[in-house]
Amino acid sequence: MRAAPLDSARVMEWLHAVPDPEIPVLSVVDLGVVRAVDWQDGTWVVTITPTYSGCPAMREIREDIERVLASHGLAPVRVETRLSPAWTTDWMTERGRAALKDYGIAAPAERAIDISGISRRQAMPAIACPRCGSRNTRLISHFGSTSCKALYRCIACHEPFDYFKTH
Repeated sequence: MRAAPLDSARVMEWLHAVPDPEIPVLSVVDLGVVRAVDWQDGTWVVTITPTYSGCPAMREIREDIERVLASHGLAPVRVETRLSPAWTTDWMTERGRAALKDYGIAAPAERAIDISGISRRQAMPAIACPRCGSRNTRLISHFGSTSCKALYRCIACHEPFDYFKTH
């Protein structure tokens, strides 16, 4: 078995150039779709987990990963899809959450995996407006521009905004 020609952290850095097709201000790394980069038996293996099992963008993401890594001279590359454990918004990076806010989308306000609510039901936290920061907001629709978002309106600045739902 050959030694890895470079560090997998460097390969992960290059993958920040792969945007999410639905929200292009997020890289697939910051979204948490890229789970691992490993050197296995002379091949770079990138493991990805879709945001949901029927995600129509997975083919495009796979091709973009291969294209970006080829542009850095990396070969061979294999992209593997892993469905378990299921993707969660908890895997988003802080940089990704900040990019969502700057883009006008409120990032998830709570953790998807939070055992503190097992014994008692907790109220949904107030969703802060990504434009003015007010927490005086109201849910308009559970369904936003994509299945992963809900539509809110800020009472303070009157602007509608998407909220990236926790899952």
